[in-house]
Amino acid sequence: MKLHRQLLTAAVAAALFAPAAHAEVAIDVIGGSEITFEGLVQADGNWFSNDRADLNGTTGMNGKDSEFELRRAELVLKGKGPGNVEWVVGYDAKADKFLDTNLKYKLGGNANHFLQAGQFKQPNSLEELSSTKNNDFISKATVTNTYAVARRLGVGYGIGDANWSLTASAFGRELTRNLAHGSGYGVRGTFAPINEKGNILHFGLSGITYDTHNDEARVRARPGMDMSTTPRLIDSGTLRDADDITTYGLEGGWVAGPFKINAEYFESTIARHAHSDYTTDGWYASGLWNLTGETWGYRNGVFTTNKAGHGGYLGMWQLGLRAEELNLKDGGVNGGKETNYTLGLN
Repeated sequence: MKLHRQLLTAAVAAALFAPAAHAEVAIDVIGGSEITFEGLVQADGNWFSNDRADLNGTTGMNGKDSEFELRRAELVLKGKGPGNVEWVVGYDAKADKFLDTNLKYKLGGNANHFLQAGQFKQPNSLEELSSTKNNDFISKATVTNTYAVARRLGVGYGIGDANWSLTASAFGRELTRNLAHGSGYGVRGTFAPINEKGNILHFGLSGITYDTHNDEARVRARPGMDMSTTPRLIDSGTLRDADDITTYGLEGGWVAGPFKINAEYFESTIARHAHSDYTTDGWYASGLWNLTGETWGYRNGVFTTNKAGHGGYLGMWQLGLRAEELNLKDGGVNGGKETNYTLGLN
């Protein structure tokens, strides 16, 4: 696709100057809609210490111990108006797939009470629903990447205020063909008994269920680095009599000035026709410290990253620590168990 190659070339050029770049530009008001453009480019450099598996090899043991690659090149058009309508069209030139592409109508002009149609992230997982530019670590937690249902085509409804939210959706496949499949529905509720500047306490609960594709399902995980594409240190293998997948999530978060703690627990069950159901679970807990003193915001049941305000020309600096575990052992399926620890500086 010629357009894809041109966009990717431009993104690569931008990535040469910064490992992560984000821009938002106001374009014009057309037909009563205030249109803005957002671009996000991220590039990775990974160094591996290979032991029992070649973590970055594509075919066999290639002997390499490093990897450099463009992670994403997101191009997004957003519109506000006319009236209570908002819309977005997003595309990732690196992955060659559509991102959020949907239309939202704010009921009564209330941003917390809406109807939505198109492709959007489904109501599950605090970390998955957070914007890419607000990620605390280079890679999302292993359990989030494994269990969370991201963008799908569907319809959604949301209601709430500053302290609580309830969202529900019915969805089908991903907009870009040959990616995620399976019709289903989901619901997520959040409650913030404390929601003040620099002092936020968040709780959330979600449930989501969807059909498998061709009665097959597989649960597996990369070793904590998205650039490691070939080996899966834990893997259930393909379950060929899988009916549907149901995942429940429990989440919590706390902000105290420059400190933030996040934690999530997932339990997922694959219903099977000829065997016992396969149930796995996992969790993560992370802590962030803004060394330059900034705090976080909170909107629609998700934490938001504030702009740098104390670091001067040095910007905002964060120190992060995360522990996580994913257990794929259940019954006769020994998919393995993985524990990761991540220390990060942003």
